[in-house]
Amino acid sequence: MLSRIAESLFWIGRYIERADGTARILDVHLERLNQLPLAEQRSASQELLAVMGVRSESDDFDLADLLHHMAYDTTNAASIAGSLGAARENARRARETVSSALWETLNTTWYGLSQHRKDVVGTFRFCHWTLERTAMVRGAADTTMSKDESWNFLMLGRSLEKADMTARMLSTADTQASGLSWVNMLRCAGAYESFLRTQRTAFGEKYAAEFLLLDRLFPRSIVYSLSEAEDSLRMLDPSHRRVGFHSDARRIVGQARSFLEFHQSADLLQELPEHMERVQKACAQASDAISRKYFSRAEDNAWVGEIS
Repeated sequence: MLSRIAESLFWIGRYIERADGTARILDVHLERLNQLPLAEQRSASQELLAVMGVRSESDDFDLADLLHHMAYDTTNAASIAGSLGAARENARRARETVSSALWETLNTTWYGLSQHRKDVVGTFRFCHWTLERTAMVRGAADTTMSKDESWNFLMLGRSLEKADMTARMLSTADTQASGLSWVNMLRCAGAYESFLRTQRTAFGEKYAAEFLLLDRLFPRSIVYSLSEAEDSLRMLDPSHRRVGFHSDARRIVGQARSFLEFHQSADLLQELPEHMERVQKACAQASDAISRKYFSRAEDNAWVGEIS
């Protein structure tokens, strides 16, 4: 496959999951942030933005700035609008490979970005609209694309970004925007009902963190997402060696997954920040290794655009 097409498919998967994950995180924190006094609101907004990988240089950064940076800024590929625009642009580049249903869903989503109010109430609705649209994009891909090499690059991007975004979501538990219960964290990941059915009477912070981090069957858990990434890398490079791996990415992802899966801890919550930092670092290193092996260039596939 042409490296240009492979790269576009990989980044479609990443950007769709990035938009979905950012919408989930913003949605679950927005009500709490809106109720804080102005001084605490500014501090909490800056901390939440830092968790998402963006540093603010202004001391006057407030909730309105947070909404712009995380939801509506089309010049920022880490925002919801920027991610959806970047996914659409990558689909345009790979138009001969993606299905018509997938392209039309991404295109319609892009043109719907300008139809939302940019206040707090409008952002609540925008986050839920984003979750619906990203679900439609995933559904279009699942039902109209052959499960070939193209699909594996798309799934590889999706699974790496899912692991990274769940790690960022768990990292927000320690911000001042907090006070958020683990029930809200589970709802943020869409995991609340699955958690109740799995755990039954065992309920508490430790069990919730364990579920989102280590559960092998829930699709947004970190271990499940890393396992998915491993499967995609194995399909893309099925060759076997007696020692080591051809792909650095497969080694990095495998080490991160096995460390979590086989690590025993008496206090998982105490170690959570360390685990989350390790997962985010592994996802970034794996993405770089994938770029070096399969794509023509290794820089972030950033995109800048304006909503027409």
